[in-house]
Amino acid sequence: MGERADLLRILTEQRDTLLVTVDGITDEQARQRSTVSELTLGGLVRHLDRCYRTWLAIMAGRGPEMTAAEMVDPDQYRMRDEETVAGLVAAFRATFDELAAALDAADDLDRTVPLPVMPWATGDPQHWSLRYIVLHLFRETSHHSGHADIIREALDGASTTARLAEVLGMAD
Repeated sequence: MGERADLLRILTEQRDTLLVTVDGITDEQARQRSTVSELTLGGLVRHLDRCYRTWLAIMAGRGPEMTAAEMVDPDQYRMRDEETVAGLVAAFRATFDELAAALDAADDLDRTVPLPVMPWATGDPQHWSLRYIVLHLFRETSHHSGHADIIREALDGASTTARLAEVLGMAD
């Protein structure tokens, strides 16, 4: 398989875990806060889609020209009224597929790309390797999958672990 396939496999597993967590919820539930946090299930899917799109642009070399407005969305964790769970999930899957294709086409995971000057940082852009970007996306996806699990359980009692067991045919 190799390193590239392993990295994509674990990133795919994390994406799939998040999508199992949001599977079966209504648009209304996806917009609902279930904790004191602003996080919502729909907003988390929306945020991760935007995050992956941003990293795709950076991987394509657009980092130095990106603006703060392109990188920071004040409503990034909220699902908009006109959005649907199905639409957000479809967009995230498509963006994920674009990322996987870009990584498959990349000649070297050690290739570095310049990052934008982040609104919270000063100085020249840093450079990250494609490998580090994938690991960053893994961390970001895992982090928010945990948030989603807590939100879902608070909404309707559903357990992502139990739902994964069902999907894998391991439920009692």
